[in-house]
Amino acid sequence: MQKLEQIYEGKAKKVFKTDDPNLVIVDYKDDATALDGLKKGTIVGKGVINNQMTNRLMAKMEKAGIPTHFVQELSERETLVKKVSIVPLEVIIRNISAGHFASRYGVEEGIVFEQPTIEFSYKNDDLHDPLLNEYHALALKLATREEINLIKKYSFAVNDVLKAFWAECGVTLVDFKLEFGKTSDGTIVLADEISPDTCRLWDSKTHEKLDKDRFRRDMGGVEDAYSEVMKRLLAHDAD
Repeated sequence: MQKLEQIYEGKAKKVFKTDDPNLVIVDYKDDATALDGLKKGTIVGKGVINNQMTNRLMAKMEKAGIPTHFVQELSERETLVKKVSIVPLEVIIRNISAGHFASRYGVEEGIVFEQPTIEFSYKNDDLHDPLLNEYHALALKLATREEINLIKKYSFAVNDVLKAFWAECGVTLVDFKLEFGKTSDGTIVLADEISPDTCRLWDSKTHEKLDKDRFRRDMGGVEDAYSEVMKRLLAHDAD
C-alpha cells in the first residue's frame, strides 16, 4: 500500500491518499483542542494511544456486527481505513450527566440515567456544531430517514459494547461522540475514532476523570490519564 499526498488535516488527525481510491491512511497527532478550538495544546503520546485504542475498539464493534471503516493498523500512529464521506451528524450518547448536558440543563454531574440519551449536532465548524433534531437533519438533507434510523441503531449498539467492556476495565463510560461515514457503495459505517478524546471515562471506584476533560479543565495529569486507560484496555483486551 503506497502512501500518497495529504488530502486533509483536522484537529487530531491527518489523512493521506493511497494507491487504492477506496482506502486512505489516517495519521494521529498529539495536538489537542478544546472549547470549540479556543484552547490548544499538546498531549504527548496521545496520537499513539488514540490510534491503537481506536483500532482495538473498532475490532470489537466489527465482532458485534457494527460495520466500521477500519482495515489495518500500519504503525503506532497510522491506520489504513476505508475512504468514506462523513455524514455531517455528530452523535452523542450519554449514560451519566456531565459536561454540556449538566450545564445546559442545570443539573449536577454524575446523575446515572435510567436509559441512555442520544443527541445530534450538525458537524460544521463555522456554525460551532449546533445541536439539532432528526427533523432538522431531514430538512437540511444531512441524511435520510433510513440512514438516521441506522445510525441510531448502531450508536446504541456501540454503547452496549463499550459500557460492558469498560466496566471490565474498572472504567465507567459516561458519554461519547461518534461519527459515521458512507463508503463508495453507500454503506453506512462507524468512522472517526473511539478514544479518551471522544469519550468521557471515569474510574469506576474513585470517579477520577481519565479523559480529555483533564485537558479542557486544566486538571493536570492528562498524559497519565490517557496512559492509564490504555493500560487497562490492554490488560482486558482478549480479542
